[in-house]
Amino acid sequence: MADEKDKRYSRELIGKTIVSKSGKKFGEVGDLVFEVGSGELIHMMLKNATPYSERLELEKSKEGQHLIPFSSVIATGDFVVVAEEDII
Repeated sequence: MADEKDKRYSRELIGKTIVSKSGKKFGEVGDLVFEVGSGELIHMMLKNATPYSERLELEKSKEGQHLIPFSSVIATGDFVVVAEEDII
């Protein structure tokens, strides 16, 4: 079971800018999608998607929001850094 620090950490991702290793900006983390049974993070929903991310054929939620697979995340800090090759 996740401790309080892990729960707080996931909330801190909301609003962070998502960028690729090469510095291409995708947008911001709008929400997190997780597996209810296991608590595993599956996707990050993009908000304020950039024109670059709009051109990519990203998976979309039922509501039409772009989804970034959480498995593509390689680092977090001031930004959420993703491996672009794991997304497209």
